[in-house]
Amino acid sequence: MSMAVGQVTRLAGVTVRTLHHYDEIGLLCPSERTRAGYRRYTDADLLRLQQVLLYRELGFGLEEIAVILDDPQVDEMTHLRRQHELLRGRAERLSRMMAAVERAMEAVTSGVALTAEERLEVFGEFRPQDHQAEMERRWGHAEQYAQSRRRTASYTKADWLEIKAEAATISQDLVDVHKAGLPPASREAMDVAERHRAHICRWFYDCDYDIHRCLGELYVTDPRFTRNYDDLVPGLAAYFRLAIDANAAHRDRLQAVFLAP
Repeated sequence: MSMAVGQVTRLAGVTVRTLHHYDEIGLLCPSERTRAGYRRYTDADLLRLQQVLLYRELGFGLEEIAVILDDPQVDEMTHLRRQHELLRGRAERLSRMMAAVERAMEAVTSGVALTAEERLEVFGEFRPQDHQAEMERRWGHAEQYAQSRRRTASYTKADWLEIKAEAATISQDLVDVHKAGLPPASREAMDVAERHRAHICRWFYDCDYDIHRCLGELYVTDPRFTRNYDDLVPGLAAYFRLAIDANAAHRDRLQAVFLAP
C-alpha cells in the first residue's frame, strides 16, 4: 500500500510544495512512482516523514535532519528515545515559562507583585486576587482604585510587611481605646481614625473624609469587614465607624472655622 501526495498532505498536515522540496534535496524521496511519474509514499516513507517533522518541530535544520536520519548506526527506537528526551526538555522549559507568565499575570491582576511564598508570608491564607473581580465591579470606575493599583504594583515584600505592621498597630490602638471605655468621639478614638485614614493615603490612595466615611459604613454593612474587626473585640466595627464619623465631623468643623470670614 502507498499513498499519493494529496493523501500524505492531508494525513501529515504539510503542503505539496514541502513534499516536493524534501524530494528535491534528497531528504524524503518517495519510494514509488506511478507510470505517469506521480509520487507514491510507502509506510517507510511516512515513517521517515514523521521523523523529519518531529526533528523540525524540535528546531533542527533540514541538513542536520538528513545527517541524523541517514546515520546507519541509529535505528528507529534510538530516534524515538532521542526525540522523547528533547520533547520532555522542551515541555519542562515551556512549563517554567508558563509558570512565570502566570505569575506575571497574577501580579498584574491583583496589583501585588510578590512571589507565591512572599504572598503567603505577608497575607497568610488571604488571596487578594480572589477578590479582584468584586473590587473591579464595585470600585473599578473610581480614580482611587486606579491610584491604588499603580502604587501597589511596585511594592516589595518589605513594603507589604511595613504596611501590615502599621495596620496592626492601628488596629491594636483601636482595641485599646475601645477597651478603655472611651467614647468614639473622644480625642483618642478620633486620633486612631485619623491615623487609619493617613495610612490609606500613604500607601494606597487619596482618602478624603467623605471616602473615609464610606469605608466606615462598609465596615458595618459588609459582614466580611465587620468580622475583621469584631474578631478582635465584639462591637469594634460599629465603634470604629462612629469614631471615623466623629473624626470627619470634627475636621469639617475645623475647616469651617478656618474658612470663615
